[in-house]
Amino acid sequence: MVDVLLSHSYFYKFDQKQWDNKTPFPPLGTLYAASFLRENNYNVAVFDTNLIDNPESVLPLLKKEQPRFFVLYDDGFNYLTKMCLTAMREAAFKMIKIAKSFNCKIIICSSDSTDHYEKYLNEGADFIIQGEGEISLKELIDALSKNEDTTLIKGLVFNNNNGEIIKNPKHTVLRDLDVLPMPAWDLIDLKLYKNIWESGGKEFTLNIATTRGCPYKCNWCAKPIYGNRYNSHSPEYITKHIKYLSETYNVNRFWMCDDIFGLKPNWVQKFNIALKKENLKISYFIQSRVDLLLKEDTIDALAESGLEEVWVGAESGSQAILDAMDKDTTVAQIYEATRLLKAKNIKVAFFIQFGYINETKEDINKTIAMIKELVPDNIGISVSYPLPGTKFYDKVKDDLQLKANWADSDELAMMFKGTFNSKYYKKLHRFVHKEYRKSQGLDNLKSIFNSSKSTNWRSIGLLLYYIPTSFLDKIILKKMQNTND
Repeated sequence: MVDVLLSHSYFYKFDQKQWDNKTPFPPLGTLYAASFLRENNYNVAVFDTNLIDNPESVLPLLKKEQPRFFVLYDDGFNYLTKMCLTAMREAAFKMIKIAKSFNCKIIICSSDSTDHYEKYLNEGADFIIQGEGEISLKELIDALSKNEDTTLIKGLVFNNNNGEIIKNPKHTVLRDLDVLPMPAWDLIDLKLYKNIWESGGKEFTLNIATTRGCPYKCNWCAKPIYGNRYNSHSPEYITKHIKYLSETYNVNRFWMCDDIFGLKPNWVQKFNIALKKENLKISYFIQSRVDLLLKEDTIDALAESGLEEVWVGAESGSQAILDAMDKDTTVAQIYEATRLLKAKNIKVAFFIQFGYINETKEDINKTIAMIKELVPDNIGISVSYPLPGTKFYDKVKDDLQLKANWADSDELAMMFKGTFNSKYYKKLHRFVHKEYRKSQGLDNLKSIFNSSKSTNWRSIGLLLYYIPTSFLDKIILKKMQNTND
C-alpha cells in the first residue's frame, strides 16, 4: 500500500502523430513531484499513462495500493500538455471518477486544470494546484494527513462548504531549484521507453530540465505552470543528474526540455567545464532563441559540450508577423544564427507557425522562401493556437465559442477567424513540407560536386516525387486561396 499514487493525463496513443514518431519521453514533472514527496517520508507510486491504451488501466493499481491520495500531476515541461488536448482531458476525467470510487482525495496539477479548474472540480476533483506544484502539494498532503485546515494553503483552488469556488494566491516560485531531489526515475519502467526508441531506429534519449520558466513575452505563448520567471539549476546539479542517468541506465543522449536553454550568463560555459571534469561525453538537443545564439563563445561552448541540434522558434520569415507576435527577434537574426550554427556542424531546426492574426499571402511566401534558402535540418509546422492567459487568446476568444481546443496535436484546426480556413492551412502544411524536402534534395544534389560534404542519395531520389507533387499543391492552394470561406 502507498500513501500517494501519482499519475498524469498524457497518453501518446491518443495522439497518433506523436505515437508514430516513436520518441516518447517520460513524465519528468510527475517524477519530480514523486521524488519530492518521497524525500518527505511519503510512500509513493507512479501510474505512468504515456504508453498505455486507456485510463481504465489504473484500476488494478488502485485496488492493489489503496492510496489515500490520487494526484494527477502533469508534466509541465512537455509542451504537449500546455495544448490542453481534449482527448487527454477526457482521460483525466475518467481517472478522477475511477479514483473517486476508491474514496481517494483527488488532487490535480496541470496546465488544463489551471485554465479550466471549474470543469475539473465539477468532475470530482477535490483540489486544483495552480502554478509550480511541489511545495503546495506537500503542504496539502501534510495538512490532510493531520486533519488540519487546508483553506489557506497557497496555490489551491477548491469548493468551500457553500459550494463556492475559492482560488488562493499562487505560491512563490522556487528560486533555488537545486533543493529538489532528482526525479524518481526508478518509479517507471524506462525499458519500455527504450524499446520504442530502438524500434524506430533511434538512440534512446531522456529528457532533462535545467531551468523553469521563460522571461520573454511572445503573446501567443502560455506559461500556466512556471510563468514569466527564469530560474536555473546549477551546472553541477545537471552534471550530477546526467552522470546518474549515464551510469544507471546507460543513457548518453538528452533532450534539454527547457523553454530556453542556457539563458543565464556563462551557464553554458560552466556546464561544459563540469562535463569535462566528470569525463562525461554526451550529445543533446535544445530549444533556444536566435538572438541568444549570436555569441560566438556561447556556440563554441555548446558545440564542445555535445550539442547536436537546436530547435529555434523561427515562427515566420515575415518581420511584420514576428513584430505582431511580440517575438522580439528579427528575420536577420534567424539567418545569422543558422549560419553560425551550421558553421559549427550543429543541426538547426525551425518551429514555424502559420495562421497568425492578419497574416497575408506575402507573409506566407516570405516564410517559405526563408525555409528554402536556409534549408534547416528539420522543421515543425503548426497553426496559431490560442491558449488562455495570453494576449493572443484575448484577441480571438470571441471566435472560440464552438471549439477552443484540439483533440490531438495533429489536428491543425483554425479555431478563430483567420485569413484562410483550416483546409487551406492543412494543404499549406503539406505543401511547405514538400518544398522543404525538395530544397533538401537540391542541396544534396549540389553536394555531389563538393567532396567536403556527404551526399544523401535517397533525398535526391525523392525529388522525382516532391517536384511534381509540390507543383500540383501550389496550384490547388491558389484555387483555395481564391475561394476561401
